[in-house]
Amino acid sequence: MSLFNTKQLRSVIEWVDPHPDTLFERWTEDGDEIKNASKLIVGPGQGCIFVYEGRVEGCFTEEGIYDLKTANIPLWTTVKSFMYNFESVHKVGIFFFRKADILNKRWGTPSPITYNDPKYKFPVGLGAFGNFSFRITQPTDFFRKVVAGEHYYSVREIQKVLLSRITQPISDYLANASFGYSEIDKHRNAIAEFSSGAVRSIFDELGFQLIDFRIEGTNFDEATQGRIGKIADMSAEAQALKELGIDYVQHQQLQAMRDMAKNEGQGNMGMQLGMGMQMANMFGNMMGSTMQQPFGQPQPSTPQPTPVAPAAEDPMQKLEKLKKMFDLGLINEQEYASKKQDILSTL
Repeated sequence: MSLFNTKQLRSVIEWVDPHPDTLFERWTEDGDEIKNASKLIVGPGQGCIFVYEGRVEGCFTEEGIYDLKTANIPLWTTVKSFMYNFESVHKVGIFFFRKADILNKRWGTPSPITYNDPKYKFPVGLGAFGNFSFRITQPTDFFRKVVAGEHYYSVREIQKVLLSRITQPISDYLANASFGYSEIDKHRNAIAEFSSGAVRSIFDELGFQLIDFRIEGTNFDEATQGRIGKIADMSAEAQALKELGIDYVQHQQLQAMRDMAKNEGQGNMGMQLGMGMQMANMFGNMMGSTMQQPFGQPQPSTPQPTPVAPAAEDPMQKLEKLKKMFDLGLINEQEYASKKQDILSTL
């Protein structure tokens, strides 16, 4: 059996193909590999920290090749001296870190931000999301305060730390600004500008520089979207009624009478017939009809005043209004067909 270790020892200290999610990583625990190293290579976007007896003794931040045998590197002279004196290898630590920019990390508010819509006064649940980019600027301080000698520290871990801190000022700003749901999108730049300034100091305190902070979008919770949908439907319906010359009160009266007329469980046949006659009269008045045959005659007990005949209306306009009322559900198919026939009979 050979008394010699046949493993080929590396003579170069180098961080080869680091994972994109790696922020800090210890190079090796093999004392022989450290002792026999002749060169240190710090690649583009990398840095290297040397730890001895629990203290950070040096930090390489400039990329390049360092000749450990000839270069005047005081900290490496220390390494060689105690390694050759057979001191414990566990006193030495060589850590590489990512100095390159860390791009497009996701952020988002953890829960909806609640406030009242300034225009419609209903409760709003708002969320925001986007991405940010940053780089490490104080690796030694961060290593001492956060990494603390751990063999591996990922980008994901610092991302969690940052997210736990940056969402609070953004949430406070959105709650106080109380943007209306119809105006939130046009304020994205203002939100991003405030957020970038508000969270920059958080990055600085941890030893990082914020490069870019973006708002990609906002969203409302399900309850808010339901309220928004109802308002949008009512607004569209009101606009259509306006084009027909029907105000909202008339629409509600017509709808209420229709519901009562269809309700077979309420009242008797006479009541339903009377309600249908009133609805027909109201419909005729809405259409501005000049025809002599109404849908029904008023009851003797409630005589109706003789209306002033309106100016004759073009039959095409009548048909267009009739079709819009049918599309809005103000009249049923039978009423639509009957009234359409009445208009066509006047041609």
